[in-house]
Amino acid sequence: MRTTRPHRRLAAAAAPALVAVLALTACAGGSGSAASDGATSTDGSTAGATGDPVEGGRLRLAYFPDNAAFACVDPFQTYWIEHRTVIRNYADSLTDQDPETGEIVPWLATSWTVDDAGTEYTFDLRTDVTFSDGTAFGPEAVKTAFDSHAAVLQELPTAYGGVYLAGYESTEVVDADTVVIRFSTPNAAFLQGTSTTNLAVLAPASYAKTPEERCLGDVVGSGPFVLDSYTPGEGISLSKRDGYAWGSELRENTGEAYLDGIDITYVAEDSVRIGQLTSGAIDIAWPRQPITENDQALVTANGAQLVSRSLPGPANNLYPNLSEGKVLAEADVRRALQKAIDRQTYASTVFGADYPAVTSIYDTTTPGYVDHSENLAHDPDGAAELLEDAGWALEDDGYRYRDGQRLRLSTPVVQGFTAGDQLIQDQLKAVGIDLQLDVITQAQRSDVLSSGDYDLISTYYTRADPGVIQWIVDSRYAGSKAQADNALTPEQAAQVQALLDEGTTTTDPDARAEVYGELQDLYLDEALAFPTFERVQTAALAADVHGFRFTSESFGDFAGTWIGDAS
Repeated sequence: MRTTRPHRRLAAAAAPALVAVLALTACAGGSGSAASDGATSTDGSTAGATGDPVEGGRLRLAYFPDNAAFACVDPFQTYWIEHRTVIRNYADSLTDQDPETGEIVPWLATSWTVDDAGTEYTFDLRTDVTFSDGTAFGPEAVKTAFDSHAAVLQELPTAYGGVYLAGYESTEVVDADTVVIRFSTPNAAFLQGTSTTNLAVLAPASYAKTPEERCLGDVVGSGPFVLDSYTPGEGISLSKRDGYAWGSELRENTGEAYLDGIDITYVAEDSVRIGQLTSGAIDIAWPRQPITENDQALVTANGAQLVSRSLPGPANNLYPNLSEGKVLAEADVRRALQKAIDRQTYASTVFGADYPAVTSIYDTTTPGYVDHSENLAHDPDGAAELLEDAGWALEDDGYRYRDGQRLRLSTPVVQGFTAGDQLIQDQLKAVGIDLQLDVITQAQRSDVLSSGDYDLISTYYTRADPGVIQWIVDSRYAGSKAQADNALTPEQAAQVQALLDEGTTTTDPDARAEVYGELQDLYLDEALAFPTFERVQTAALAADVHGFRFTSESFGDFAGTWIGDAS
């Protein structure tokens, strides 16, 4: 039995797991400017003035719109990144994770032990916590939450929280402040899962509601804010929780929030959102894609702050279809494609000159990330040589042919959710590969995956644990079994699954890091994934917004946020 407090970072001998902030300084002068405040760095530290916080006021925040597919603010069910920021502010978790080190620290749980097999987690709980409806937090609440999660998965197996609960068996109340959570198979990543928004614990009354009711905001948490209302497509309102006194030790402010509340609206156009910020109509502009260079200039010219942090988990990767008869079943074609992509140009062209180029199949904030820049270097001559040796000859039309067949690949593109597809298309054309962009709707994506009618598919996942890639590439657990089956040959699948199983069953952090290092090596040596860009979460804050903090999941934590002039 291992007593685990603190729990060390899952680390590898790699560069720091943080990327450079897009822009941290505003124009000189002006009260509360980023230059005087020291705007947030990407380690999750807070942005804002060093003076005494000012209490009161409502924070006005504008998000990219949700839609019918993502209209859900229930912690266990939702994937939508913006809603997970909302959840972090109205619901607490058993543990928290340090954004800089990856260390798991106490929150609602004061300590824990994990058995050597990684199948039994015992948590000692705080006894001074209440939910906003007045009911007490304790072992019964934890048991109700996890048993409810298991029931939801029977009905909704794709509920996002299921990625943390593989092999969940039961939760046992031991005494007034102790609970044991058991798994039928090892789940070494579960402890990190307890720090996430998806496994935040709600009041027992919330689980008496239907999953649909919880999605639409009929939920009660123990966080520093109370969720007052949620109207999909329109907005969200939160208010300060009186008496809150049990914030994570990672928060500078562990007590009551300084803000009176938060009002969230949805704005589709980035330029409109930035215009609202610079005009003073909102306090934070939070886009889906990173803020453009032109809009960055507008923000900083108005004395506002730009903050950013990469989202942990697999980067935005293209995964190949290796099914029989598909072009990318040929290893040399895959390796040529890897060399043909100019990731630095992609980053600077699509997102701006200071945007970091992707350097692995994982984003840099993922524990266990290893820098594979050399494997991902742009080498069009090397790509051409591989294709020539494989018999793909360049013809007068600029494309390569073999046995009368053009070297053509297809990828489905969901309109509005990806950027830079045409640039990738141009980069591949430069070495003679014809990439066809098949524009589809989000609703059509699952049909395309099931049919296998594609050569490359783009996807990612957000979680501060490298094991989450299992839900993309391991057909035993993947959200799309068809896509996972297509992405690997049977031999490769066996190798990948063996490594993922080892990562799931190995509880020592250093040993786990080695496993996921091997996984990254395998994926890049065999060209089984094609990283395209680092997924950076970014926001623009008005000059008088202080105390903003990124969590380890790169979500916004407003417990210590305040509005006022810098002192």
